[in-house]
Formats: sequence, C-alpha cells, structure tokens
Amino acid sequence: MNQHTDNNSILRLTSDKDIDAIVSRLRATFKSGKTRPLTWRLSQLKAMLAMLNENGKEFIQALEDDTGRPSFEAWTGDLMCAVNEITSMLKGVKKWMKPRRLKTPLEFFPSRAYSWPDPLGVTLLLAPWNYPLELILNPLAGAVSGGNCAICKPSEIAPQTSTLLAKYIPKYLDTDAIAVVEGGVPETTTLLTYPFDHIFYTGNGKVGKIILKAAAEYLTPVTLELGGKSPCIVTRKANLDVSVNRLCFGKFYNAGQTCVAPDYILVEKVIEEEFLEKVRQTIILFYNNDPKNNPDFGHIVNEHHFKRLEALLQGQKFFIGGEMDIDRLYIAPTVIRDVQPDNALMEDEIFGPIMPVLSVADLDEAIEFCNERPKPLALSLFSQSKKELREILTRTTAGGVDVNTALLHSGSPHIPFGGVGASGMGTYHGAETFNTFSHLKSVLQQGTWTELLSQMALPPYSKFKWYIARKVSGVK
Repeated sequence: MNQHTDNNSILRLTSDKDIDAIVSRLRATFKSGKTRPLTWRLSQLKAMLAMLNENGKEFIQALEDDTGRPSFEAWTGDLMCAVNEITSMLKGVKKWMKPRRLKTPLEFFPSRAYSWPDPLGVTLLLAPWNYPLELILNPLAGAVSGGNCAICKPSEIAPQTSTLLAKYIPKYLDTDAIAVVEGGVPETTTLLTYPFDHIFYTGNGKVGKIILKAAAEYLTPVTLELGGKSPCIVTRKANLDVSVNRLCFGKFYNAGQTCVAPDYILVEKVIEEEFLEKVRQTIILFYNNDPKNNPDFGHIVNEHHFKRLEALLQGQKFFIGGEMDIDRLYIAPTVIRDVQPDNALMEDEIFGPIMPVLSVADLDEAIEFCNERPKPLALSLFSQSKKELREILTRTTAGGVDVNTALLHSGSPHIPFGGVGASGMGTYHGAETFNTFSHLKSVLQQGTWTELLSQMALPPYSKFKWYIARKVSGVK
C-alpha cells in the first residue's frame, strides 16, 4: 500500500484514491456474480485455512509483539478460534446456501414458499486490537461463506498483525473480491463515506455510535459487537475450588483485555473471605508469585491503555497486586475488595487485569445490582443451583451467559455470539455469521396446473366466493 501525507499532514497508509479504487473493484466483482457459486466460497475458505496453517508461527509472533500476550494465549485466542470458525463454515456453507422451505396457507394453493439466501454485496469489516487476527478473519469467513466481497480494516494498534494480513490476504485470497485497508482513523473515516451493503464492527461503544451514524446516511445494516461492564455473580452454592480457577482464567486471560471478561465480581457476603483467599491462592498457582516475569501472564497493549488503567488504580486499596511498571507495560493481577458502586472502577469497562469485588447479601441483591446498569455483553454465574440459574436467565438480560465458567460461550463456532442494548446488535459465529452476511429473500411460487382456489380471489366476488373464503380461512 502506498504511504502519503494528506492535506492535514496525517500519515496515511492507504490513500483516498486507493480506497476508491478498491471499492470500485469490489463493486464490479460482485456485480459480475463471481462470488456467488459454492465453488468460489469453498475455495476462499480453504485458502484462509492454508494461510493460517502455513504462516501460523509468523502470526503468533506478530500477536505477541502487538499485544504482549503469551504465545499459548495468542494461539488459543486468535489462531485456534479462527481455524475453528473457518472450519465450521466449510462444513456448513453448502447446507446454509440451500433454499429454506416455508409454510403456505391453504388459500394460496397451489403454491410453495421458501427463503432464498442472497449475498448482500460489498461489506466492510472493522477489527479491534485485542484479538486482531480472530476478529477480522471470523467475520471475513462469514462474508465469504455468504458470497460477498469484503474490505478488511485491521486495527492500527496491532501493527504487526495488520502488516501480515495485508501481506498474506492478497497472496492467498481473491484480490478481486477481498482487500485489506491499513491505517487508522483517517482511513476508517474515508471508508465510512461509502455506501457499503453491511458494516461489521468490533470495539467500543463510542466508536460504535460513530459507525452507526455513518451507516444511517445510506441505511446500511450494521453488526456492532461492543463491550461494557460484564458482571460475574458468585453465590454460596458455587463450588469455589473449581469456580475460582475458572473465574481467574476468564479475568486474567490476555491480561483482562477481553470484551467478555468478568468486569466486576458480586460475591455473597457469607463466602467473601473464603472466595478472596482462594483467588489469592489461584493467582499464585497460575503465575508463581512473580507474574511480572512469568511468560504465561500478558502485558498491557500500549502506554495509552497502561496510563488509563494506572489512573483507575490511584487511591485504591489493594487486596492483591497493584504493582505497575510502565517500561514493561506491566500491571499485576490485582484484586480490590469492598468496592463501592460509586468507585471509579465501576464507571466504564476496565479492560485490564483488575478485579473489583463487591459483596451482596444474596442473589436477589446481585440481580437488582445488574439490572440497574446497562445490559452487558456477558454475564457469568457461578452456582450449582438450577433454581439460581433459572432466576438469572429469567430476571436478567445479557448478550450471553456463562455458567460455572467465563469467556467460553464467545469461543464456540456453534453458539451465536452478540450483545444487546448498549453492548451491541446482531449476532455471529457459524450459521449465524452466514445469516448475518445474507439476505433471506422470501419467495412465493404458485403452480399453474390449476386455478381451482386462486380463482376464488378474482372478481367478480359472488356470494358463493364469500362463503368458500370464510370456510377456508375460518374468518367470519
């Protein structure tokens, strides 16, 4: 991609002229019908798998360099999840492309109805920095399986991964239909001036509003995968030995920089002390009393986010952790107890290895606390009680729910994933991704071999037709 400086003296990785040429090329490709056949879709999905299998080590190194994550977390959180999603597309796309039969009322006889999955057109995919490979390739697999063209915009905050995507996507995939635009806010701003057929964005709510406003100009449908403060409830009926291990995994994986990570913990007062002590023991078990030098604990993505988290920790009373080193972008796994609802930690999504713990009297108080706040992307419940699970499912709202675990519902290609309210709109993963990038075109097809019933709807409207119509429809 050509680099140049625009009129505002901002370094651009992709010029407006290049973007215009890319959009025009993809429009022409979609118009030609090239992306519609099953053979094209399968070839692109297989090429995506080949790209990851043949260059996996290079991608993992880029992810480590960009995010400071352990290599195992780079592999499981990005590479493995992307491979699983693409594989599910390969297995399912032939079935998903088929017309879906619908019922028709008797008075429409002789007829049949069905939904015809139709590609949307040229799509725009905007990825975040925390899982910069998975969260561009998963939507891309969906766009491809739906028979669409796609422009991929990787995050500029993960530059090494972005560079590799810009290098390998054109090498492996059809450049007439799939393109990468590198850059930051200026490039994204330019892209949003075009009338795409769908925009898929993963990130924060502030930018989500900007994208939604830009899409409204052309009535472009959008999928917004946002974040928010995802609560975690631990009741007296939880198996604490198991629960704390899984909760700490969910909270401190990728140093807490995960949109579905438990943002804060609501624990019943009667088990609070036991819970906190087990958290202390688990952190030691995971990171050997030295997370700073432990290769299995990640670092903060950059200085800007480090300072944001550092400001949140000012004046807090640490139960565990609190150590910081800006030179290494390190913040220790940190637990803060006795947190009050008006604490700065409770205002916005933390997105870091900081665990605020709030005590509640019982499940009812925990549910009330959650319901007083915006609808979260995820809610985690640790309890062995079926009754408590039913209470959570019927009395709270969240994009998804993890029971006796954390994070995992977001990683399955078979479970629809998405937010609700302020945490997002639209779902994806597996068949849901195909549906997101398809228009289910309704078709009613009448046979011509008889006019027996269809004539009943044609003038002149006799008393006999009134009688038959009422008998057939059941409407008097």
